[in-house]
Amino acid sequence: MGTGLGTFWLNLKELPGNFRSSLIRHGAPTSDRAKSQAVSTNFFLHVHSARVHPHSLKIRTTWALGISLLSQFAILVVTGVLLMVYYAPSVERAYDSIKDIMYVVPTGRYMRNIHRWMAHLMVATVMFHMARVFYTSAYKAPRELNWVLGMVLFVLTLFFSFTGYLLPWDQLAFWAITIGANIAASPNELVAALGLPQSFNVGDIQKELLLGASTVGQGALIRFYLLHVMVLPIVFCAVLGLHIWRIRKDGGLARPEGTPTPAGKGADMVGTGAVFPEERPSRSYGLMAVVKGRTPETGKDTGATVPSWPYLLRAELLIFMVTMLIAVALGMSFDAPLTELANPQVPENPAKAPWYFLGLQEIVSYSAFVGGIVIPGIVVLGLALIPYLDREPEPSGVWFSGNRGKRTTVASVIFGSIAAIMTVAIPVKYGWLRTWFPDINQLWIIVINPGSLLTLAYAAWSIYVVKRTQSTRLGAIALFTCFLAGFVILTYVATYLRGPNWDFYWSRDQWPTH
Repeated sequence: MGTGLGTFWLNLKELPGNFRSSLIRHGAPTSDRAKSQAVSTNFFLHVHSARVHPHSLKIRTTWALGISLLSQFAILVVTGVLLMVYYAPSVERAYDSIKDIMYVVPTGRYMRNIHRWMAHLMVATVMFHMARVFYTSAYKAPRELNWVLGMVLFVLTLFFSFTGYLLPWDQLAFWAITIGANIAASPNELVAALGLPQSFNVGDIQKELLLGASTVGQGALIRFYLLHVMVLPIVFCAVLGLHIWRIRKDGGLARPEGTPTPAGKGADMVGTGAVFPEERPSRSYGLMAVVKGRTPETGKDTGATVPSWPYLLRAELLIFMVTMLIAVALGMSFDAPLTELANPQVPENPAKAPWYFLGLQEIVSYSAFVGGIVIPGIVVLGLALIPYLDREPEPSGVWFSGNRGKRTTVASVIFGSIAAIMTVAIPVKYGWLRTWFPDINQLWIIVINPGSLLTLAYAAWSIYVVKRTQSTRLGAIALFTCFLAGFVILTYVATYLRGPNWDFYWSRDQWPTH
């Protein structure tokens, strides 16, 4: 009895140390081996490689956009959960609950401001991140699948913002979502132009799937709420986890072959100044015998790398702190907008979508079906297929693929901008087909509109670049850059130069007073 009780007290005394040993089984991370184990055996850190190349830690390699996105998403999750405590997803109470959050709940206004601006910042950052990956050829083999996963995350991010936009239930949100619902119903425009019976109205089905009804109401609000706080987060986290995991399995961040290891980067480094060998073994070996081809890790010199702990984790923590600082500054400096209560009887004029959809709304103003469904579908599908259409062997991690790519990018910015400006200027100055031919069939209006012609112009420019340079990579750069330039121009026009009835004004001072 005494022995058993003594053993119990001894175990109780040693409990803190035994618990620590069960939690940290590899000891303090003071050696390379312990540092690798700290990463590979940790549930949260094992998605990292045990070691990374110093080139990947340079700010100009990635501009920290990926980690910044992860930080923004974490901030959105935390602030979103806090807002959920007080938000009521009903038409009768939603607006008042937002007002309570802003004016009654302690720090509620602050939390909503942070949530709002982080959502906008996340949309902007994911666009910059996609551009960085594209211009550094980081979608090249074996990273093709991860580019597709990135495109899925891009679309999910837009859906996140779109579904969250309705939740305040104010005029701004109600009529922005009404625009989106009308775009979903736009296939009816083509059905009517072709003279088909109403049973072919696919747009009605799409609109009801989106809203849960034929109009924006309680069904839409609860549907958007569930998508925003439950369905989309689950899907996003699953795809995000797969995306981050694939970065590790595909050999880490893309970098040019032969990237030297800068001298003096950490006391734990072996072989300072070593370079990655240009010639690598052509086969990999594993438990399943000889594997076709080679894995990204085959032939790498581990002496040219540094442990992820603490170098990579310290950089990630720094980026998270900077992101938090930006979130705090934005939350304290700018209030999230809240207009009057949504009123289906009093439409906003002009009713505008969120800024990231305004370029699309400019195209939609010419044809809802082509501008809202056909062109975005072509763009997203085309972007997703880039790694499979551009198969030129070239080093990853080189910005613009060298000087030829830089010249192509500059030329494409000029061409893309001029084409986008003409897309707006010609209809504003001279009108369009309906002005020139009042009795023209609506089908021609749908098919031949400034948006579709702009898309064809960009495609023609890309084909011209491919023929002139004999390079699919440069053709992809030309097309991607044109669409970026067009997006910026059209977003500016729709934001600052479109007024009531979507008429063109050089300044807001020229808007009619009544």
